[in-house]
Amino acid sequence: MTRNDHGFHQEMERLDDVPDNRSNSPTLKDRVQQDRRRFLQGSLATAVASFFMAPSSMVLAASSNPSYAGLTGAKIGFKPVPPQLAADFDSVVVPEGYSARPFFSWGDPVVRGASPWRQDASDDWQSQALQAGQNHDGMAYFPFPESPNNRGLLVINHEYINPTLHPNGFTSTKLADGSVQRPEAEVRKEQMAHGVSVIEVHKRGGEWHIVKDSSFGRRITAQTPMQLTGPAAGADLLKTASDSTGKRVLGTINNCSMGQTPWGTYLTCEENWKNYFVNRNPDDYADRREHHRYGVAQNLNSKNYAWDSVDARFNATPDESQPHLGQVNEPNRFGWVVEFDPFDPESEPKKRTALGRLVRECATVTHDKDGRVAIYSGDDTRGEYVYKFIPKDRYQRSNMKANADLLDEGTLYVAVFHDNGEGEWRALELGRYGLTPRNGFHSQADVLINARAAADIVGATPMDRPEWIAVHPSSGEVYVTLTNNKYRGNKPDQPVDAANPRKNNLHGQIVRWREEDDRVDATRFRWEIFLLAGDKPESGAPEHLTGTINGDVFSSPDGLWFDPQGRLWIQTDYGDDDAQNANMGTNQMLCADPKTREVKRFLAGPRGCEVTGVTTTPDGKAMWVNIQHPGLSYPASDRKTRARSTTVLITKTDGGVVGS
Repeated sequence: MTRNDHGFHQEMERLDDVPDNRSNSPTLKDRVQQDRRRFLQGSLATAVASFFMAPSSMVLAASSNPSYAGLTGAKIGFKPVPPQLAADFDSVVVPEGYSARPFFSWGDPVVRGASPWRQDASDDWQSQALQAGQNHDGMAYFPFPESPNNRGLLVINHEYINPTLHPNGFTSTKLADGSVQRPEAEVRKEQMAHGVSVIEVHKRGGEWHIVKDSSFGRRITAQTPMQLTGPAAGADLLKTASDSTGKRVLGTINNCSMGQTPWGTYLTCEENWKNYFVNRNPDDYADRREHHRYGVAQNLNSKNYAWDSVDARFNATPDESQPHLGQVNEPNRFGWVVEFDPFDPESEPKKRTALGRLVRECATVTHDKDGRVAIYSGDDTRGEYVYKFIPKDRYQRSNMKANADLLDEGTLYVAVFHDNGEGEWRALELGRYGLTPRNGFHSQADVLINARAAADIVGATPMDRPEWIAVHPSSGEVYVTLTNNKYRGNKPDQPVDAANPRKNNLHGQIVRWREEDDRVDATRFRWEIFLLAGDKPESGAPEHLTGTINGDVFSSPDGLWFDPQGRLWIQTDYGDDDAQNANMGTNQMLCADPKTREVKRFLAGPRGCEVTGVTTTPDGKAMWVNIQHPGLSYPASDRKTRARSTTVLITKTDGGVVGS
């Protein structure tokens, strides 16, 4: 890891977060006005009229919202760690009474027969295909039933790659036409460093170990064959020269957050896939909403990697010789939720199109005692939306095989956050809310492939970069991190509103809601702001950089997860060298009590890293956390080679529950 990697990460962030929302179209404006008129003419006319003029502070106090009166708290028993402000800080700090040891790093063997990682990064793509990918992100622990707290599978996403993947960084040749040619060996290795790792972990002799040569070891990469399933499978917009059926696709990329189903499968989500493709035809790009609404690159090479110079799939420029096929539709085959069974290494992953195509951060699963299921997702770009998917059928605990294709039928909804603290889920279904041929939607496949454009039409609320979503394990209320939005209030399609109350929002917020009647399939909810991130009001920082945190300050909440006891874990992703974050120190993980809103800093990571991904054993006594692109000397899993993206194992020295 070099400081150049940190700069590369910052550039990736800059490219990833440019807004693609063009929802200030006449169609959406008309629909928003119709929506307001409809509410003002209804039985809530008097109350709602005041909502549109009410200050955003009306939704900040928990005591004013009876929906949260019965919320249970969670004991947070550790002494918080201070922020790490040193410019050369290069460690992981956890509270007194805890230990944190590097456990699993980029390049470590995963699949049986994999070779050890070479410190000079000279492994070829065939070796990388069997080793851990780079930039660990979302993850989940799957216990073995006979010994759930001592043996399990750890499933870990690999989001993207850094220049350190190669001995000399990225290399390329600029051609006469201005395009870039990349070495094939480098591109193939980069593709193999994306995706997911499945490793078996076992506790023996009081210590956790990775099971070497486990039969469960598996790598899923950008070249792994997969099925496209659900309502959009086989649609013309999913057909390419390499797949005339529209039902087969190679690989998954930019795997950020995830989901874990009660029927034992893993959901990996494709986030900033848009940066891997290019459409060099400006006229076609302007007319093709499947490209421009998602921000597919237009320049002479892909925004980050120029894979298109080696792999034709990533050149989405129309092919005049094959106008109906070519690879112009290849970007449409990414942005989905990918489901697979980690206990079956031979199973083929499936991209579930019923959940819609987004720049998706997560697929958080919850269900009620009657088997109704909801899956929540954030679309991780400034000014995008929050979504919920409700399967048509119910989860069957007594018949796990019946859940195999549960995610292929159902209804996708998008959230509207009204200024009065009420909200609604609007269905993205053909024929409803203006999703008609007149507005360019001729089938449900059109709606799902163009989920962002569909959400524009129905009047969804643009949010401050929605990311991870977490559901309280007992009360069922839902929390979403809104990381930040420097465009809020500065763009006509991103005005300040109650859920996004700060102009030039550099620190972000966490919003929570409770579904009507506590039904996961409800179409209405009550929401409030859980906290505004930022400095203390007395810090002297400008008003738009101060927050409402009760406890330890932080910026840019990203990762979010509830442990089984109801503690809310918050992970951050901000530029720790940026001036507005001077009091925050390095990126960190904090723990919050959802009842009292008290926040305590549990972990501080190395300078320049992102802290992302967290999971525990069912008893909560072993926790894994990912340290993405750490600093110069932070040790890898073998404690001697140079810094690599690493999964860290955290335990309490007295053997107790982490966080208690």
